[in-house]
Amino acid sequence: MTSTPKKTLNVTWLGEQRYLGVSESGHQLLIDNSATKIGVSPMEALLGALATCTAYDVVEVMKKRRTPLASYRIEVEGTRADTDPKRYTHITVRHIAGGEGITAEALERAAHLSHEKYCSVASSLNSEISVETRVEAV
Repeated sequence: MTSTPKKTLNVTWLGEQRYLGVSESGHQLLIDNSATKIGVSPMEALLGALATCTAYDVVEVMKKRRTPLASYRIEVEGTRADTDPKRYTHITVRHIAGGEGITAEALERAAHLSHEKYCSVASSLNSEISVETRVEAV
C-alpha cells in the first residue's frame, strides 16, 4: 500500500486560548477557545473538517452523475461526553441540497459514498489513530 504525503500544520499560541494554525501551503486557521472568541473552537474545527471533507465528495459525485447541485449546505451537530476528555460520542451530518433532477435518493447515495469510502476525515474518526507526542524545551 502506498502512502500519501504527510500533511503539516504549525500552530502558534497567540495568548489566552487563541492559536493560529498555518498549513505548509501558507493558509491560516484561527482556533479560539478563549472567553471572547474570534475563531472556532478545536471541536468546532473538527466538525468543520468533517463537513467540508464530505461536501467536497458529494459535490463531485453529483457532478459526475450529471446532476450538479445548484444549492448545498451541511449542518453538522456533535454530541459530547459529559466527562473529560469530552470527546464526540455522536455526530449527525445533515446534507441539504437542491437543483434540477436532485432527489433524496441520489443525495443519499452520494453522502453514503463519501462517508463510507472517500472522506478521509470520516475514516479517521472511525479508526484508531496512532498519535506520537514529542516535546522540545527551547
